[in-house]
Amino acid sequence: MNWIDNIIESSVRERGFIITASVIVFLVGLWAFTELNIEAYPDPTPPLVEVIAQQPGWSAEEMERQITVPLETELNGIPGLDVIRSISLFGLSNIKIYFEWGTDYYDARQEVINRMQMVDLPEGVSPELSPWSALGEIYRYQLVGDGYTTMELKEAQDWILERQFRQVPGIIDVVGFGGPTKEYHVEIDPTKLIAFGVSISDVMDAIELSNSNVGGNYLNIGEQSYNVRGVGLFRGIDDIANVMVTERDGMPIYVHQLGEVRIGSMVPLGKVGRDYDGDIVTGIVNMHRGQQTLPTLERVRAKVDEINAGGILPDGMKVVPYYDRTDLVNVTTSTVQHILLAGMILVGFIMLAFLGNLKAALIVTISIPLSLLITFIIMVLRGDSANLISMGALDFGIIVDASVIMIENIYRRLSNKDIKDSNDAKRTIISAGKQVAGPIFFSMAIIIVAFLPLFTMQGVEGRIFGPLAITYGIALAAALFLSLTYAPALAAWFFKGKSSHKDTMLVRWLNAAYAPVIKGCVKRPKTTLGLSGLVLAATMSTVPFIGGEFMPQLEEGNLWIRGTMPNSISFTKAEELVDEMRILILENHPEVTTVVSQLGQDDEGTEAISWFNVDMFVDLKPMDEWSEGLDKERLISKMDNTLSQISGVAFSFSQNIQDNVEEAMAGVRGENVVKVFGEDLETLERLAFEIEAAMVDVEGIADLAVYTKLGQPNLLVEIDRERAARYGVLTTDVNKIVQAAVGGEAVTQRLDGDRRFDVVVRTLPEFRNTAEAIRNIPVATGTGYIPLKEVADVYTQAGASFIYREANARYIPIAFSVRGRDLQSAVNDAEESILQNVEFPSGYRLEWAGEFQQLQAALERLMIVVPITLLLILFLLYGNFKNLTDPILVLASVPFSLVGGILALIITGTDLSISATVGFICVLGVVVLNGVVLVGFINNLRREGRTLYEAVLEGSQLRLRAVMMVAMAAGIGLLPAAVATGIGSETQQPLAQVVVGSMITAPFATLLVLPAMYLIYYGWKNKS
Repeated sequence: MNWIDNIIESSVRERGFIITASVIVFLVGLWAFTELNIEAYPDPTPPLVEVIAQQPGWSAEEMERQITVPLETELNGIPGLDVIRSISLFGLSNIKIYFEWGTDYYDARQEVINRMQMVDLPEGVSPELSPWSALGEIYRYQLVGDGYTTMELKEAQDWILERQFRQVPGIIDVVGFGGPTKEYHVEIDPTKLIAFGVSISDVMDAIELSNSNVGGNYLNIGEQSYNVRGVGLFRGIDDIANVMVTERDGMPIYVHQLGEVRIGSMVPLGKVGRDYDGDIVTGIVNMHRGQQTLPTLERVRAKVDEINAGGILPDGMKVVPYYDRTDLVNVTTSTVQHILLAGMILVGFIMLAFLGNLKAALIVTISIPLSLLITFIIMVLRGDSANLISMGALDFGIIVDASVIMIENIYRRLSNKDIKDSNDAKRTIISAGKQVAGPIFFSMAIIIVAFLPLFTMQGVEGRIFGPLAITYGIALAAALFLSLTYAPALAAWFFKGKSSHKDTMLVRWLNAAYAPVIKGCVKRPKTTLGLSGLVLAATMSTVPFIGGEFMPQLEEGNLWIRGTMPNSISFTKAEELVDEMRILILENHPEVTTVVSQLGQDDEGTEAISWFNVDMFVDLKPMDEWSEGLDKERLISKMDNTLSQISGVAFSFSQNIQDNVEEAMAGVRGENVVKVFGEDLETLERLAFEIEAAMVDVEGIADLAVYTKLGQPNLLVEIDRERAARYGVLTTDVNKIVQAAVGGEAVTQRLDGDRRFDVVVRTLPEFRNTAEAIRNIPVATGTGYIPLKEVADVYTQAGASFIYREANARYIPIAFSVRGRDLQSAVNDAEESILQNVEFPSGYRLEWAGEFQQLQAALERLMIVVPITLLLILFLLYGNFKNLTDPILVLASVPFSLVGGILALIITGTDLSISATVGFICVLGVVVLNGVVLVGFINNLRREGRTLYEAVLEGSQLRLRAVMMVAMAAGIGLLPAAVATGIGSETQQPLAQVVVGSMITAPFATLLVLPAMYLIYYGWKNKS
């Protein structure tokens, strides 16, 4: 390859330029590192648009029938649509529209907006897009202020802070949660309505018509122009109280004569508590999808500092954060930095131990940060973000393999030849570089191709490992470029004469140990191959005992606990239980710093849950401050035992980001979910409880929870049309009276500067707080008033608390976690138990969702992509060797090198995950690289006249140091990641353990098995 030879020659001749350019790259790379955005975790969700529609007071069935289904029907058929999932519950319809990977998010968002305008919905229902996204919640805070009520704090949150944070670039919205929402309440006494001969509809109409301003154009008076305005807006409670409803015999009837006007609050659907304070006001800052986390958070913190400095909030109020994604990013970044630095230092020591020359070791070691800095430069130019997976899984040993082979060959040639002067040294360096340039180029190309499965991954695993593939690809390309330019240039700068090389103690020991072994192997190649085959077969027989999971969980340093109470529980009782939960956690677990509970949903409906659900954010101290011997799994078990003191509540445990991602992926909160599809709610619930009973005794299955749909008590007001007709009363009239009198209806708004507060009309509490009181609500007729019970039946009936739908069909979810066992085998046992114990009627089916579904989809894709990758590698090897035999021999040695990786998983008890699979892909590239170089040397020796036996023996001994350097550098480079325990290390450990384990057995595969196979084949070929 003449162009590669020319690059090496030019680099040696212009070594001053190359070294200067390297210094410039180093400085620019340092700048790029400061500009590089770092995320804790890549966003694994597809383009997702969430639609929210609210209708206060409506049951789940009515929300589904009148709002959810019409919206779903209209949203079907959007280009790029994958699936629609929804949940209908009391007063809220939440619809998530998932689009296929690759769909432009903002195009999809606009199409959803366009379709929403065409849906025919009940009056007053206005669907809107939610600001929520799986990784969007980057900052949470509490608004505090001594001397202020929670209503005043809530008002400041809604009308000051929300607007302030929305001004921050990158922030889409701030969701306020907690505190009562201020309203003006007009509470009517039905007996006074009867006494004055007016209806509640008259009151509502009068208030609505009495609250307006008008414009009368302008009027010229003299030389000035006057705007004409009619001012009739409410200025306060007195204006509302003095609204005239009607007149009787010339006497006006005012609102204050019919009831009371006071400042009240919206009927609560949720509440937030923190530690020992059961009622606080919080805000959740949501970032635009696709924005960079750290720069956005810097702007958010700057805004918080500005707000707390004074002049924006009322005196004494301030923002106190309790969750900042920066903390997680900084901790995980610190973990990754320590791993990278330790790996770099260890690789440097390995180079020195093998080469015995500080200059040679320095050339290889310096290429590590140079490769990394070039990667940073390209990532910044591309606008890519780094994360702990894409950076923490980088193996410097693999990255510098090309430079290792280049410098080792140059150094060996300089020490074995009589160098007369610097020009002779340059020629030797060029010659040595050319000798390995071709194999290096093909080998690095093969390593990059080996990462093809990562580039072709789709779905969740594609989003997680796609950045890793890109980062590795850039780093390997940078390393290849440096091996052909920087390495020979710096070698020419450092080595200007004969090297006084002596084998190091390590190399001498390896040579002494290897010489008799390789001689025995080449004398008995069939025996060598047979014994190796037995070891491989024995190892492969253990594979069925290795569990399977999708991805190791990222440790976030917190817990997200979901408590599910009976769905018929009252809001007041739920408050009491939640206060008890927080106190139990705080007083029994010193590892906890704070507990923030979110009961029910916020006013904006972004939380699709009711008050029988509570979410608790539990922030934890650093693990080194925990009790000795306590880990996350044991802490969860202890908390579960503590909370079990509260009977009737089911708890599940997750983490903040993890919980959001799981909900976005499966449509239901929970690591894994079984979905039972069908139409009849009672049948669905029966099947769900049968499935729960079948799974409860399966080893490893934990946190089982059926999302019980039925059992929500409803008080039905069923109108008798025939009886109503006798009194001349229409159904709509009765419904309107019931809605206004019991639930209350906002008829207008009171404007207070730039703030707006609903004016709600309803009856006094004593006339609506029991079923009997509701039966006696007066209904106006043409001749007077009759109680509601004369035209309607009022009775109780159990209904649905919520209704889940997916792909236009109802389903019920059964959520579960897997603890103390691998996901694959636990689900397999659960499937078998369900098959034996549950019989599904016609039209009902079961589907697994969550991590297990993602694992199955990923493995299916890998089963297709990996063979294609091996075929491409075979073609590349053919391009290097110009025959098919040598490539097949090289690839045939790969399985023997994986023995160590498989044993590493078994010894450490690590499950086979996508992360571990990526580790095996990394090993494939390294083993092929060593095999290519070894077979290439053996072929060269045969062309120089050595016999087959001599060539194999001498070539293997000559390449011992290079092969061991490459393997040990790759293994040692990831050793810190394999044994790391800090936050952020969990996702890298399976990959690192596979590489470290495989690099122990890989040299045996390359230096013993491959020579034996080479001898067997070519010996047979020569005989034939």
